[in-house]
Amino acid sequence: MTSHPTSHPSRQVDPPPRLLMGPGPVNADPRVLRAMSAQLVGQFDPFMTETMNETMALYRDVWRTTHEQTFLVDGTSRAGIEAALVSLLEPGDRLLVPVFGRFGHLLAEIGTRCGAEVHTVEVPWGRVFTPEQVEEAVVAVRPKVLAVVHGDTSTTMLQPLADLGEVCRRHDVLLYCDATASLAGVPVETDAWGLDVATAGLQKCLGGPSGSAPITIGPRAVDVITARRHVEAGLREAGDSDSGRRIASNYLDLAMVMDYWGPRRLNHHTEATTMLYGARECARLLVEEGMAAVNARHALHGGAMLAGVQGLGLQVFGDLEHRMPHVVAVEIPDGVDGDAARAAMLVEFGIEIGTSFGPLHGRVWRIGTMGHNARRDAVLTTLAALEQVLRAAGVPVAAGGGVDAAREVYA
Repeated sequence: MTSHPTSHPSRQVDPPPRLLMGPGPVNADPRVLRAMSAQLVGQFDPFMTETMNETMALYRDVWRTTHEQTFLVDGTSRAGIEAALVSLLEPGDRLLVPVFGRFGHLLAEIGTRCGAEVHTVEVPWGRVFTPEQVEEAVVAVRPKVLAVVHGDTSTTMLQPLADLGEVCRRHDVLLYCDATASLAGVPVETDAWGLDVATAGLQKCLGGPSGSAPITIGPRAVDVITARRHVEAGLREAGDSDSGRRIASNYLDLAMVMDYWGPRRLNHHTEATTMLYGARECARLLVEEGMAAVNARHALHGGAMLAGVQGLGLQVFGDLEHRMPHVVAVEIPDGVDGDAARAAMLVEFGIEIGTSFGPLHGRVWRIGTMGHNARRDAVLTTLAALEQVLRAAGVPVAAGGGVDAAREVYA
């Protein structure tokens, strides 16, 4: 019996060409991949520590913040989320999560694992919360932390945040924001909005691979985290003392990670050097383009994709006023096998689009225009391919309707 040649363990990794137009991950910018091919240096080499400092400075610009504690958590975006919550929450603390999609449920689950007393409020998928609804819940629950997803890719909805920082300060609550799907795709104004902690990932609008989680931590949250600071045995120096209840995770202990990225360079884990290079290049490219220009680029190409799917006669799911511009949820036409159509997009055209979760699985396709793929040729190619797949499935669509509608946006 002979093995299939693509499964042979001695072959080099050689992925097929793909245009990733789903809700993430998306194709990494080639410049990011080149940066990640650079050679390693030692963990305390002056080049390494300077690169860490440069990365912190670049991400302050990306996050629109002056927070000193702005760095990377080594791991995917979920590692950043978990680091934030496990470092802020002690067992018995109250956590409030407004849930409007799958990733609100994730914040609540992680809070439960931290031992917190978790409270949720919900709106139907496809809608978001008003500031008044959030404040009403804050008054009722009196949480230590309000944890909010900014853009939830499961529904494509974008929760307005501009008023929530003031709500949290009025009631002495810390505001945590999961900006995984929104950072760079839309404005994220960390300081102006009063975000105490925010985390993201590289694999969406930042144009990189999954595996590094940018985080920014404001002074109110730093005080809470450092009040739980413990120094590992073997690293202690004169004057080091432990305080508060130890953070439940060693790897995701933000008090120790801040010491590692800070002037003491107090050894924690071995920094993921290759991911550091990639994350730095993601931020460098964003800052070079300008954050306002990056946001405008996502709005332009996302608007063209929205017009294009509507030009094909497809319905768009959810509250259009509050959707992320760079991910569109398209309702699958009656009689069309959504998974078969996605498979045809992949097999025939090398293009990946997404389905969704829970109540939306099999009901919508999610199409993204993010990061390196927020560009005209990617949008037009995806729309042209989708038209052909719809035709093959028996859907009557206007010839060139999607591409023509998108071209009108670009014109």
